[in-house]
Amino acid sequence: MRLTRLVGECDGGECPTIYRTDRGTLAFQGERITDHGIRVPEHEAMVEIPVELIRRTIRDKLI
Repeated sequence: MRLTRLVGECDGGECPTIYRTDRGTLAFQGERITDHGIRVPEHEAMVEIPVELIRRTIRDKLI
């Protein structure tokens, strides 16, 4: 899978980021959360990202 960075909280490195994939989907990098009380399959994970990243992605028409 190839990722293209759309928007992030920092210029690079380890911070919340939204990526476009070459599969026509979005990938999110964020803090893994486990205390949500929802049953998540072994092959999936819940991540937390700032709402502002989604706002910026939409505002800047990145998707």
